Amino acid sequence: MRIVVFGNPAPQGSKRFLGRANSGKGIMVESSKAVKPWREAVKYAAINVMDKLLLAELYPLHSASLSVCNPLKTRLIGPVSMRIIFTLPRPKSAPKSRLYPDRKPDLSKLIRSTEDALVDAGVIEDDARIVQFYAVKAYPKSGGETLNRPGAVIIVEEI
Repeated sequence: MRIVVFGNPAPQGSKRFLGRANSGKGIMVESSKAVKPWREAVKYAAINVMDKLLLAELYPLHSASLSVCNPLKTRLIGPVSMRIIFTLPRPKSAPKSRLYPDRKPDLSKLIRSTEDALVDAGVIEDDARIVQFYAVKAYPKSGGETLNRPGAVIIVEEI
């Protein structure tokens, strides 16, 4: 399954403790304001791809007009392999000679926010199912599968 998302990739940050609910459970909120729009963008892009895959399964004669990779089951429940190519905005202060965004945000935190959004969208059952991973941070138009603007290309395959 190939999912293309446009928007500024945001890291899953730390949680802040607000206090306790009446039930005694702790109330935790995300400290980063940018993560919610990113997770929503990933979630809706993933749901859109899954809808196309479902249509391709239901109407195979019309699936040639759908721009999807390979019609699979929509929810991946077994072990999966994942590749994510994050395209980050190039800061105006970054020299043209800098090929990679080797500053914040951390790649591991970008992965975490994106994985959580894919679980929320129902693409994968649980992020513990990911047994193989490849991830890259790059600037726009730097070749390969990078996008021409900020976002991500996410490839999820059942193993």
